[in-house]
Amino acid sequence: MTPQDEGLKKAKTTELKQKETTTMKTTKMIMSSLALACALVCLAATMAPGTSATARGEVDRHCSVGMLRGLYLWTFDGYANLGGNLVPKAVMQGLRFNGDGTTFNPFGTVNIGGTIIFDVTGGPGTYTVAADCTGTLTPGPGISPTFNIYVGPGAQQVWTLEISSPNPPAGIGVSVGTAVRVP
Repeated sequence: MTPQDEGLKKAKTTELKQKETTTMKTTKMIMSSLALACALVCLAATMAPGTSATARGEVDRHCSVGMLRGLYLWTFDGYANLGGNLVPKAVMQGLRFNGDGTTFNPFGTVNIGGTIIFDVTGGPGTYTVAADCTGTLTPGPGISPTFNIYVGPGAQQVWTLEISSPNPPAGIGVSVGTAVRVP
């Protein structure tokens, strides 16, 4: 073999190695892309039924007075307007929903401005629940504020927002809270 033939052979070998390397890189890139695409399709297929069921459950959910039944621990805080001054208030009470639009408070305390204002133990109340899971709650007659409520899935939790308070000592104010079903 002549030196020229050896040079040609070496050049062809180098060219073949470069083509082989390029082919391997391209194959690797294609395989990686296919694996990623396959993983994304699997993920989408797995999520779709769960999402559909969840969305269907929310759309089909209808609430009623009867779904609130049992003892809930209700806490809320906010501010009371006493004599033109806003003072902090906090409430913790048991709230027994009877499933018929009435409640009973087996225990509870109202703290306004750091002072225990009244004990709400034994007080009766009323509530409403519409098909869209919104409603109202008046936990006691006369001195109690009225609340807008939203009943969560399975009636495990009820969110509250004070909308009125006709008489002292509660005072007109604002508060938000949550009632959680006690097992």
